[in-house]
Amino acid sequence: MVNPALVQLVAAMNPCRCGHLGDPGLACARAPRCAADYQAKVSGPLLDRIDLHVDVAAVTAADLVLPPPAEGSAEVAARVAAARAVQAERYRDHPVRTNAEADGPLLDAVATPDEQGRRLLAQAAEAMRLTARGYTRILRVARTIADLAGSDAATRLHVAEALSYRRQPPRN
Repeated sequence: MVNPALVQLVAAMNPCRCGHLGDPGLACARAPRCAADYQAKVSGPLLDRIDLHVDVAAVTAADLVLPPPAEGSAEVAARVAAARAVQAERYRDHPVRTNAEADGPLLDAVATPDEQGRRLLAQAAEAMRLTARGYTRILRVARTIADLAGSDAATRLHVAEALSYRRQPPRN
């Protein structure tokens, strides 16, 4: 018997063993090879199951005195709540609640991008050697990005952003 579980995994890792890749004053002498070796320890199939990969630069003391971002937490939370409400309405007659749960024909019906987006996704699928799982995850993320933007359809722009969050598995 299979017991499905809804899991939201949030993980972090250093870019290399020493954690200072990109900092000329602190990076080890083996950069960038050290980073490639270190990151290759994470398996391709595991990376394929992670929807969003975001590189975050280290925070400096100078960063701490910068003015706050133009969009604060409350505004982001409101956009997320609005996107969740759109998804709840979209899936009200289905056994799923969010884009993350949509699959097969239902996902195709709600997340297939416009013609330019389909072309971009097809080109990226070949260039990035996307698996079927990776392709599906790109569609879900693009649909969610469109929801956050208040767009009725996923467009080339949404697909491009979704692709930007995708990390290619290491090539052996």
